Amino acid sequence: MGSLLKKLALALCAMGGANAINMGLRIGSGGRTIHDFKEEVAKAEANLARRDVDPESLYPKRYFDMPVDHFPNKAKYAPHTKHTYKNRYWFDDSHYKPGGPVIILQSGETNGLNRLPYMQKGILADLAEATGGMSVIFEHRYYGYSFPTRYLNTTDLRFLTTEQALEDVKYFATNVVFPGHEKENLTSGCTPWISYGGSYPGSISAFLRVKYPDVFWGSIGSSAVTKAIYDYWQYYAPVAEYGPAFAMATQKIFTDMVDTILIKKADDTTLTHKLKATFNLPNLTHNGDFGNQLASGVGLWQSLNWDPEVSDTGFYDYCNNITSSDVLYPHTESKRSDAASLLEATGYESNTTVVNQLLNYIGWVYENSVKYCGEDQTQDECFSTLIKSHYQETGQAQSVWRSWSYQYCSEWGYLQTGSGVPRNQMPVISRTIDIEYTSAVCRFAFDIHHPADVEEANQYGGYEISHSRLAFIDGQWDPWRPATPHAYQYGAPHRVSTTTEPFILIPKALHHYDENGRFPNETTPRLPPPAVKNAQKQEVHFVKAWVDEWHAAKK
Repeated sequence: MGSLLKKLALALCAMGGANAINMGLRIGSGGRTIHDFKEEVAKAEANLARRDVDPESLYPKRYFDMPVDHFPNKAKYAPHTKHTYKNRYWFDDSHYKPGGPVIILQSGETNGLNRLPYMQKGILADLAEATGGMSVIFEHRYYGYSFPTRYLNTTDLRFLTTEQALEDVKYFATNVVFPGHEKENLTSGCTPWISYGGSYPGSISAFLRVKYPDVFWGSIGSSAVTKAIYDYWQYYAPVAEYGPAFAMATQKIFTDMVDTILIKKADDTTLTHKLKATFNLPNLTHNGDFGNQLASGVGLWQSLNWDPEVSDTGFYDYCNNITSSDVLYPHTESKRSDAASLLEATGYESNTTVVNQLLNYIGWVYENSVKYCGEDQTQDECFSTLIKSHYQETGQAQSVWRSWSYQYCSEWGYLQTGSGVPRNQMPVISRTIDIEYTSAVCRFAFDIHHPADVEEANQYGGYEISHSRLAFIDGQWDPWRPATPHAYQYGAPHRVSTTTEPFILIPKALHHYDENGRFPNETTPRLPPPAVKNAQKQEVHFVKAWVDEWHAAKK
């Protein structure tokens, strides 16, 4: 496990755009196991190969001396330290004109290198060009190469909190001197600072405006998860609602078949073994691990993007598989009778079409997951999230999974369960994926045995968060929308969008669709999609208005 994680960490340094590792699926959700990292490594390498110009050659890395502990009087950070560490950042002054703003992109829960393409094309480049601004990418503590501590054990991770991260950005904004601009005061007291972030960095961006309104003149939160939720069963609700109707109906039926056997008929161990054996996982001990592997197809929803260069179409490939009336994997024909008997045992028809769809489900899981388990490994070793020894490495290379896992275990939650789905709804992932299962990483990696303290995030407003010059941009189809201010059906209030408080919902969009972009010679009438292009134009419009407002206030 360790060697592959190290390989992933290195490959991700070359990875940019929408494919960057972020706060998508958790360990124990959507089929996430170590085998999925292989595909992500390949994507990272392919993404690097098709770059027009390597952003690292354009934007040299810089380092800023950052205090490890901003709160020497808070007991939670004891033992305290007065040490500093080198916090990495990048800036681009190619569009900068005196009087222009500093536009800082929060890198969030990934290596900051992954955000560099946005300085070339995307919302950061658009805003800098439109305003004569200085664009900055700021790496989050405990990610990339910005480590306050040598190791990532639970004690050393005590400094990885929301409030420490917010204070980092404030301290940077009030003290930084950009190389080549030593004679200019570009700190927040003399220059308008505008923050942007997408996903978890979107919430950081929003919180900065609320907590430090005198430092950050304005903020944009794209897909900003401002409402921390411990049992985040809602992650799959937009998938079920907006995914292809026939595929989602099929997914629900097969999930119910699985849960009927594993939960309602749990005493029938022979039937349970037949189910697992039919899916080529006869030796996978824990039912949660089995359910997790069966969720790997539906878990691909968030990987979709409007730009085909960065999108992963695996979700629709999966949907086409489970809805095909033809058998797509000939090797599954030997399982036809078992597949039919499983359907019959759970009260479903076993006609040829439905059985063929189930065989395609079995074949897809095998081709995309099961067959990657080596002959020298047990199925538990390959696919279980419940082996404590898998979580014991604490070197900095483990930040690929360890840093964000600690954050959601300690403060943010977002455990993506099937068990939390209301009983009057059919889930698209198994109810065996419950809090006990999805919190295994919390117990095994960090010895955290209690729910995350979500109030650490929700104290800034949750669904109701608002402030002047604070914008929210969300996607209608985003699996994270239920945690954003656009989560109307979960209690978020409806709002009217204004220049002062923009509130934009992009139709048919997923996760921070406004963030990435294309070079002018790459655009077409359909790319970016008109709805995305319109949102980006609105962002340029209101940020320019905010900057004008700052200059007017200074006269």
